[in-house]
Amino acid sequence: MDKNQLLSKLWEQYAAITPSAKKIHTLLADKGETIQNDHIAIRTFNDPRINIAVLEKPFLAVGYEARGEYIFESKKLFAQHYEHTTDSSAPRIFISELELEKCSDELQQTVKNILDDCDQNEFSNPELVLSGSIWKSNSHAIYTSLLEESEYAAWMYVYGFRANHFTINLNALQHFEKLEELNSFLEENGWKLNASGGKIKGTPEQLLEQSSTLADLYSVNFEEGLFEIPSCYYEFALRYAMADGNLYQGFVASSADKIFESTDVKLQK
Repeated sequence: MDKNQLLSKLWEQYAAITPSAKKIHTLLADKGETIQNDHIAIRTFNDPRINIAVLEKPFLAVGYEARGEYIFESKKLFAQHYEHTTDSSAPRIFISELELEKCSDELQQTVKNILDDCDQNEFSNPELVLSGSIWKSNSHAIYTSLLEESEYAAWMYVYGFRANHFTINLNALQHFEKLEELNSFLEENGWKLNASGGKIKGTPEQLLEQSSTLADLYSVNFEEGLFEIPSCYYEFALRYAMADGNLYQGFVASSADKIFESTDVKLQK
């Protein structure tokens, strides 16, 4: 599988449970915009069977290399971002993992049980990052128990291995110079934005501004019945030039921390 196939499959899988993404894509295309992806984000646990070192493999194989590292203390997350070595237009890849050892014994045991119960051969699948939820367990009660401690863990339990969000590169748009302008356009067309920490996260001084929609609600068929669970969201990023004139390529942990909350059930109310 080459780079374009991998990225296309991630988009198709993401768009299947995030109908707002296609609608926003169409809304901007109808305005004459050509959309470029800034980055694609993926979640996992730091269990050695499925951690970042495992999920990065298909990206390394198609020409990506690791760059920045990020720590999110309050959410107990570690992340790395990747850039393509020869194609500067390729989206960055952002992979985060929940640091299980910092979580409660109950959460650690729940995740261990879920993983132990899987067909262990699944973890060596070269397309694991596209596999979605591979757990045999499908319990709303487990989802709810995870949600009490970590929204991130609960989301991962429901949706598994897939793109958590795609990101529109505002620098490549023709009709929007500022993130405020794009946010207003989206809100005027009925989209709700993540206001945690402000609708715009980051500043020009930090060289990166970000905003995002709230995650779509997707009907998930649990053992106990059908429930609507936040799925994925669409993000928007505006990058600023560094002292050398090149655009900043990394991420701002304090901003990303709030972007993570776009899938939070609490923000849907």
